[in-house]
Amino acid sequence: MNFELNKLWIKNLTITTGLVNANTTGMLLKSCCAGKLPMERLATHHFKFDQFEKAYEVFKHASDEKALKVIIDYS
Repeated sequence: MNFELNKLWIKNLTITTGLVNANTTGMLLKSCCAGKLPMERLATHHFKFDQFEKAYEVFKHASDEKALKVIIDYS
């Protein structure tokens, strides 16, 4: 994404960025498989694959929908 900073600087904006840290993915998966995390509470919304667009809308408005994780079941 390109920003025209010469037009935005006067608006006193704060721009933050972030990346997903994949270094802890292995530990997270082990914790999930060992039952150490309450997965039923983390996956708040479940959809079938043919409801993909609705799932995306829920994820897009996660705060309003109170969605933590959206699960799409392909089967």
